[in-house]
Amino acid sequence: MNSLFVLLQATTQGKGGMGTSLWLMIGMVVLLWIVMMRPQRKKAKEEQKFREGLQKGDRVVFSGGIYGKVHSIDEHTVDVEVSNGVVLTVEKSMIQPAPEEKPQQDEKKK
Repeated sequence: MNSLFVLLQATTQGKGGMGTSLWLMIGMVVLLWIVMMRPQRKKAKEEQKFREGLQKGDRVVFSGGIYGKVHSIDEHTVDVEVSNGVVLTVEKSMIQPAPEEKPQQDEKKK
């Protein structure tokens, strides 16, 4: 009876190694997905919400780094005034919220 138990234990240990490493690899893939993909999706949803709530006069930045104010909004495009009298029409997906301007600090006092 004891020898049967030892025999069964030995055969399950040999097969269990492969299955265990498979589950470990699956767990690592799931963990990587949680760590990398979820924050990226959350950011994309926030940007989509921003684009849907755009209003005339909002400060925005293009994905290329150009700053401006929203002049008018269409279904798929936005007209952005980048300088006095210079209005560019861009795709909504290329617009991001402009970072808040930080108050400039005085230079180091001597």
